[in-house]
Amino acid sequence: LFMSELSDCLKRVCTKGDDSSDDYDESSPLVEEFMGRRILLVEDNEMNQEIAIAILEEAGFFVELACDGKESVDKVINNPVGHYDIVLMDIQMPIMNGYEAAREIRNLADPDLANIPIIAMTADAFEEDRMAALEAGMNEHISKPIDVEVLFHVLKYILKG
Repeated sequence: LFMSELSDCLKRVCTKGDDSSDDYDESSPLVEEFMGRRILLVEDNEMNQEIAIAILEEAGFFVELACDGKESVDKVINNPVGHYDIVLMDIQMPIMNGYEAAREIRNLADPDLANIPIIAMTADAFEEDRMAALEAGMNEHISKPIDVEVLFHVLKYILKG
């Protein structure tokens, strides 16, 4: 994966497939939707981290990283309500997996923290995997490798509430 390919893909998605513009359009609907939003990316694989951060930052997000489920729970607890707009959570991680982390977040005493939107992302793409994510309290499930258009569609849907 080359950064130029990633950038071209993001430009196409953010401008809804309009190839007539070679410049990144900060007024595109998706960039406006995501600009300034803070996302907690929970991912243990360094390459996946780099790719996801590039995609999300290009779309306008501020990205904070947690390398496992335990760290994600700690970050949610130790930041004020509203600090994160959404959590993008890998499932298979060391120390605490994404299902356990989502359950811990959903069981927090503060209902505003407990109700932060959480999207699962995993290579496990069967319907039972999606159901397991929803049963753990996650709002949605995205399969890996990440389809950028699907990711942005889901993020937009969840953030609109």
